[in-house]
Amino acid sequence: MSSHRSAIEDVYAQVLARNPGEAEFHQAVHEVFDSLDRVLEKHPGYVQASILERICEPERQIIFRVPWVDDAGRVQINRGFRVQYNSALGPYKGGLRFHPTVTLGTVKFLGFEQIFKNALTGMPIGGGKGGSDFDPKGRSDAEVMRFCQSFMTELSRHVGEYRDVPAGDIGVGGREIGYLFGQYKRMTNQYESGVLTGKGLTWGGSLVRTEATGYGAVFFTEHMLATKGRSFDGARVLVSGSGNVATYAIEKVHALGGIVVGASDSAGAVHDPDGIDLDLLRDIKERRRERISVYADERGDRAKFMPGASVWDIESDDPIQVALPCATQNEISEAQAAKLVAGGLIALAEGANMPTTPGAIRVLREAGVLFGPGKAANAGGVATSALEMQQNASRDSWSFEHTEARLAEIMAGIHERTATTADEYGAPGDYVVGANIAGFIRVADAMLALGVI
Repeated sequence: MSSHRSAIEDVYAQVLARNPGEAEFHQAVHEVFDSLDRVLEKHPGYVQASILERICEPERQIIFRVPWVDDAGRVQINRGFRVQYNSALGPYKGGLRFHPTVTLGTVKFLGFEQIFKNALTGMPIGGGKGGSDFDPKGRSDAEVMRFCQSFMTELSRHVGEYRDVPAGDIGVGGREIGYLFGQYKRMTNQYESGVLTGKGLTWGGSLVRTEATGYGAVFFTEHMLATKGRSFDGARVLVSGSGNVATYAIEKVHALGGIVVGASDSAGAVHDPDGIDLDLLRDIKERRRERISVYADERGDRAKFMPGASVWDIESDDPIQVALPCATQNEISEAQAAKLVAGGLIALAEGANMPTTPGAIRVLREAGVLFGPGKAANAGGVATSALEMQQNASRDSWSFEHTEARLAEIMAGIHERTATTADEYGAPGDYVVGANIAGFIRVADAMLALGVI
């Protein structure tokens, strides 16, 4: 074992010992560390300055109680989290997730990924993440408001335009951001529009922010396909999820000539061989807030709902050339990846954070499938959040066309940066290696420049 690999293994062992029971965090760290042998060989100063140890330890971990009163007058207690992971490149930036599965380990894995994702955008933003085990599903607007107000009452002392700028994530959309921002304004007595991103368009939000993660994942995939002389035109595509990211990924795939034949939610998957009717899907999920099973009932024809199934379980008579997992972490198993490969898969880009298990990634890479890791492929959301911060700072508002063009430019830059770094470090075409190394080097160099802090 090389001395560099030995140093990596030693630090990883420390991570396991200091963070017991946080499997997703361990997985995220291992995935980055797996790419760093060649970096440490070229830059031994990173080892001497303990960059690996420092980058794995959050600068600050905040856990707090969130008491609120439900519509029946009962006091409910949830737990809130904010992990301010690394600010070497700028203020902490990362979403808030409201979901019953949220734990400190979840937030740490997401925050760790966010460091490198934000670095890849080339923009001056550090990495952080937060959330709560509160479940907004089935709650009234009044209950969601009371929870958000209580959550922000505590969080307000830890965030700010030059300190930490949260955004939305799973369970946190425009409604929640509005309630959070209103409480922050109330607590601070100032209209600090740069403290949150994902705001409404009439009060400091940015056009394209809603579409950005889905659009960005498709832009990145388009660049990957182009390296093989391919495009979305005529390609059959599976997209997991039916929320914000999935919806706009479907929209952009259709605009580029692709045919999305599957989508899903937590209740199951829909297979529509004739192509997803996006207007119907939007009406069901966004306006009526119903389950995706309703889509199959109303679509008719050949559309089929598969209760309890994953979109990756769909049996298709036609080859599926592109996969866009846009739901949640570890949703694609090794067996499902093998099935996709056997079915003619050419490219997979992660619209969600870490949706592909390590075994599945190995299957895809060994088969030569173009694989876009989340820290590169889904960076469009945070990139557009940074554009929203720019507009807030300058008291400006950009057109949809201008903002989308900037997003497309940023995603092209991420693809170029990732591909070039993979080439430079002897792994041509390996976007995992390229993304991990490019993001790591940018953060590590900033940490060296700032000294031991």
